[in-house]
Amino acid sequence: MLNRLWLGLFVLGTVSGIWQWLMHDQALIFTQMTNSLFEMASLTVEIAIGLLGVLALWLGLMRIGEQCGLMEWLAARLSPLFSRLMPEVPTGHPALASVTMNLAANALGLDNAATPMGLKAMRDLQSLNPTPHVATNAQILFLVLNTSSVTLLPVTVFMYRAQQGAANPTDVFIPILLATLASTLAGLIAVASIQRIRLLDRVVVLWGGVALAALLASISYLMTLSAQALEQVSSQISGLVLAAVVMVFLGLASHRKINAYDAFVGGAKEGVSVVLTLLPYLLAMLVAIGWFRASGALDGVLSACAALFHGLGMDTRFVDALPTAIMKPLSGSGARAMMVETMAVHGADSFAGRLAAMFQGSTETTFYVLAVYFGSVGIRNGRHAVFCGLTADLAGISAAIAVAYLFYG
Repeated sequence: MLNRLWLGLFVLGTVSGIWQWLMHDQALIFTQMTNSLFEMASLTVEIAIGLLGVLALWLGLMRIGEQCGLMEWLAARLSPLFSRLMPEVPTGHPALASVTMNLAANALGLDNAATPMGLKAMRDLQSLNPTPHVATNAQILFLVLNTSSVTLLPVTVFMYRAQQGAANPTDVFIPILLATLASTLAGLIAVASIQRIRLLDRVVVLWGGVALAALLASISYLMTLSAQALEQVSSQISGLVLAAVVMVFLGLASHRKINAYDAFVGGAKEGVSVVLTLLPYLLAMLVAIGWFRASGALDGVLSACAALFHGLGMDTRFVDALPTAIMKPLSGSGARAMMVETMAVHGADSFAGRLAAMFQGSTETTFYVLAVYFGSVGIRNGRHAVFCGLTADLAGISAAIAVAYLFYG
């Protein structure tokens, strides 16, 4: 699947480039496309260097947590739920704790911690993989949940809206949560239908009900805060949670007389090897995306969408925000640029400006996550991961459009 996807991006980009050259007299189109390859190669190194230190740090701390028995304790508490969702993962396996910590970090918007914890979880799940180059059911479910997980505080979106002059930067808060909830549910249902997971199991429903109640309580509180207060709360939560993780891990290591320094160094070494492993996979995906984007294929897709919806007689105001939605699965930075451009052209409080912010906050960079997470463990066959991830993205985009019309007419 990944091979077909990768080749498809190059083929579509090449066809688009030839069309631009012959039909629109874009003589430099292939120069731009080849330049994009080198730009993406440089970006790959920048991303890898950025990941190197952060990943080494968190894998070092996670190694301390493992030797303290904390991860085993957490995994044992979560086994009743995950035995239903990931039946091939043994009860109490460390992967369950890593998966939970990653999903929790995503929900709290702890970007610096979420990716290293996610890579640790993928490696833990890989230790159970009988066919190392093919993704297991558990790895696919984890990846789809990771790409569609609910983020309680999309502070970055609020910041960009404020910069673009929005009267109330946080007025897209509830719409974003509704859209990302739709994305998560669609991704979970898609995986469950293929893997035949019983989502109506009593334990799954109970855990889901508790999580939903906690989410609603959090939303009720956060809705009362201003944009400045939300940003402050986000910073405080991030600092407190991360500081608590460090202090608990080190405190337990001291209490149980574990050599925390050696454990940390061992985990950090693992982080370095993970970055070296994922580098070629990340490079492969980014150069394909760069080729596709530089060829003008993305612009062609947007034009076709606008013509289609206009021909169907539909309200086409949402089309102005579609560049963010279409770019988001491919590139986080590209989608962010599209969002800012939409707000600059149409206004931060316009229908398109609000919807672009909702797209940015409710969907994920699916192909990037695929490349990083699967690449870190050498998986080349993702099976139904791409389909389920894009299903979640499509649900999030569709829900964002519906919610935008519901809230903003």
